[in-house]
Amino acid sequence: MSKRVLVILGHPGTNSFCSALADSYIAAAKDASHEVRIMRLGALRFDPVLREGYQEVQALEPDLLHAQANILWAEHLVLVYPIWWGGIPALLKGFFDRILLPGFAFQYRKGKAFPDKLLKGRSAHLLVTMDTPPWYYRWVYRMPGLHQIRKTTLAFCGIKPTATLTFGPILNATPHQRDAWLLEARKLATR
Repeated sequence: MSKRVLVILGHPGTNSFCSALADSYIAAAKDASHEVRIMRLGALRFDPVLREGYQEVQALEPDLLHAQANILWAEHLVLVYPIWWGGIPALLKGFFDRILLPGFAFQYRKGKAFPDKLLKGRSAHLLVTMDTPPWYYRWVYRMPGLHQIRKTTLAFCGIKPTATLTFGPILNATPHQRDAWLLEARKLATR
């Protein structure tokens, strides 16, 4: 069954392994007859700083309005990003700060402790790179950059993460290892 897939590349560079993972996922998803769109955050023009927090409305730039439309269009999101300093890149965090706003992604109601999840019905895959061995990131650091996205960002808005692949350490990975990781991304895209 085909679905509408939005791939969000959270690495700002165009020559990264994250970019290669995104491209591999996209190619396999298209081969599986999914309709696919890509947003490369490094190419978007927007201020990643929520200047006044939620105290004032900050007008969305055209690229962010387009990003919100893409999210509403999508049935499935794919987030491809690196772990830097244990967490997500500032660009990806700023993107979420700016677009996952009350009235779009969630809505608090008087008398309710938890907000309504306005992006329900969507699923997500995460493709995450790191220079730390993934087992160490999991057992020693306790995966803050994964928990942040899966639980306190996506699930908070109603998006259900269904699969997470971690790739690493990227530093000093052999071409053979990188090819194997690209194949994993392609396989995930056909599910």
